[in-house]
Amino acid sequence: MPKITLETDLHCQSCKDKLESVTKGVDLISKVDVDLSSSPVKVTMEGDRLTEGKAKYYIQKAGFKVKEGTTQGGFWSNTKTWRRASFNTLNCLLGCSIGDFGMIIYLQAYHPDTSIFWQMTLAIIAGLITSIALETVLLKSREEFGWLDALKTAFGMSFISMVGMEIAMNTTDFMITGAKANFSDPVYWLALIAALIAGFIAPLPYNYYKLEKFKKACH
Repeated sequence: MPKITLETDLHCQSCKDKLESVTKGVDLISKVDVDLSSSPVKVTMEGDRLTEGKAKYYIQKAGFKVKEGTTQGGFWSNTKTWRRASFNTLNCLLGCSIGDFGMIIYLQAYHPDTSIFWQMTLAIIAGLITSIALETVLLKSREEFGWLDALKTAFGMSFISMVGMEIAMNTTDFMITGAKANFSDPVYWLALIAALIAGFIAPLPYNYYKLEKFKKACH
């Protein structure tokens, strides 16, 4: 059954009651759900022959407006949010990669006897530090935060995402290369690409969820 979700300018129970009175008895619409906790308020309609155009028509007929950022198919189908989440995740991936792979290269060049456990542990820590540092600089320059506020925000908004990314990257790298950085071996570069892809995919759903559910960027 088609499900259409639209962002609207409804804002209270009275608005919800008004919309439900307009859609009541309409054959095209079998169910109307109004999420007053979201901002902007989302209206989800279901019906066998329901289209986005018809859903917009009945919302407008009730006296309300439909906002940009319409989603179809439910919570996970907002393409605008996926684009924003992807951009945020790429920012994090860049920051994590600098510290992560930099630490692995450093350890293998100057401390080759370091155990795999400590290589991965130190690489994850280094990746978290560089990712938070990069996001702090971006918040300072792009959002005009103070340095302390930028640091607190970067840490608080990004930590879970970054930990998931680091674990995915290092696990993938270890499974392919055993965490050995041999630049002359084509397998190393293939492993690097695979690790970056895994690091991007792993936290992406979480970042989308945070944006769509709470309108809160993770980075």
